[in-house]
Amino acid sequence: MISAEAIHAISKKFKTLRTELDERGRRIWAATEATALGYGGVAAVARATEMATSTIHIGIAEVRAGRRRGRPAGERRVRRAGGGRKTLAEQDPELVPALDRLLDPATRGDPQSPLRWTSKSTRKLADELSRQGHSVDHVTIHRLLGAMGYSLQAPRKTVEGKQHPDRDAQFCHISESVRGFQLRALPVISVDSKKKENIGDFANKGREYHPAGEPPRVRVHDFIDKDLGKAIPFGVYDLTRNNGWVSVGIDHDTSEFAAATILQWWRRMGSRAYPDASELLITADGGGSNSSRTRLWKVGLQRLADATGLTITVCHFPPGTSKWNKIEHRMFCHITENWRGRPLVDRATVVSLIANTTKRGLSIRADLDETNYPTGIRVTDDEFATLNIERNAFHGEWNYRVAPGNTKS
Repeated sequence: MISAEAIHAISKKFKTLRTELDERGRRIWAATEATALGYGGVAAVARATEMATSTIHIGIAEVRAGRRRGRPAGERRVRRAGGGRKTLAEQDPELVPALDRLLDPATRGDPQSPLRWTSKSTRKLADELSRQGHSVDHVTIHRLLGAMGYSLQAPRKTVEGKQHPDRDAQFCHISESVRGFQLRALPVISVDSKKKENIGDFANKGREYHPAGEPPRVRVHDFIDKDLGKAIPFGVYDLTRNNGWVSVGIDHDTSEFAAATILQWWRRMGSRAYPDASELLITADGGGSNSSRTRLWKVGLQRLADATGLTITVCHFPPGTSKWNKIEHRMFCHITENWRGRPLVDRATVVSLIANTTKRGLSIRADLDETNYPTGIRVTDDEFATLNIERNAFHGEWNYRVAPGNTKS
C-alpha cells in the first residue's frame, strides 16, 4: 500500500510542475511516477493529482511505445488549447449551484431540502443531484467539494456559552492561590469524576493491535449488565508531583464518594508526600458531585478536615470552564488512551488499566471502592450552620476555607 506521506509528496510536486508542463508533459510525468511506485502506483498518482486513471494508463502506454520505437524527445503530439472532454461542471452549469444549495440549505434559503436532516456524504449528495436531473457520481462530487473549499471535518468543542463577567478574575485568583501553596510546599490537587463506564464485554472506542482477522468480540448493544453494573472513577491529581489517585466506585457518584476519595488519596499518598502539611488546596469544577452549590459536598469537606487535621481551601472554576481543570488533560485523557479499544470486562480490569497508565512521568494509583453511597441525602439548615466554613471576600460561593472542628456548633 502506498503511504499517505508518499501521496502527499506527489501532490506537492504536481502542484509545482503543472503550470510548467503542457497536457502531454503532465501525462508523461504522472505515468513515470506511477511506474516508479509499482503496484498501486496508478491509483496513488490519480489520487494525488486528481487525474483520471485512464489518462495515466495512456501516459504509461505512450512511454512504453516511445521506448520501443525510439521516438525523438522533441517529437510530441499535443492537443490544441481548449481541446478534450469538457468537465461536468462545464457541461452542466447548474451542477455546482445545485450542490452548493444542498450543502447548507439553512443559509441558502431552502429549509425544505431533502438533505437538511441527513449526513451529507458524497454518495447521498450524488444520489440527490441525480434525482434532480444532474448526471454525476460520488467521485466527481468529491472533486467538486475540494474545488469549492470543503473538507471532511468533525465538530469542535469551542462554544462555552455566556461567560461570567468575573471569569478571568477567578482564573487569576486560582493561579495565585496555586502558586502561593506551592511556594510554601503545601499540597495542591485537582479533583473530578470521570465518565461512568459500563462493565462487561462492551465495545470501547479506539483500536489496538491484534492478530489479523481476530478483533475482540463484544456485545452488539450497550445495555448495562445489571450484575456487573458501572465503574465510577473519581480522581485526585497532584499538580506539583504529577501523580494521582483514582477510586473506582460501583454505587453512585455523590459528594460523599468525592470526599471519601480525597481522604483515600491523603492516607495512601498525600500524607507521605507532605508530612508537615497543615493546609490543602483543592481546585474543582463548579458542578457534579463536587459542586460549589451542593451542601453535602461541604459537609464532606468538613469531615475530611476533621479526619486529616488539614485546613482545606477550595477554588471552583467558573461556570462553563470545566475543560480547564488540570485533571482532565493531565490524567484522565491518558487513562482513556491507555484503555482504548479494550473491553472493560470486570472491575479488576478497570482498576488495573487505570493504575498502569503512565505518560511523561505521570504515575497513578487506583483501588476499588465498594462502599454504598446513597443519593437523596438532605443537609438541614441547622447541620449546615455548624460547619466551620470561611468564605473568601472574592466570590465566596467559589472560594472558601473549611477548618477542622465544628467551631460554630
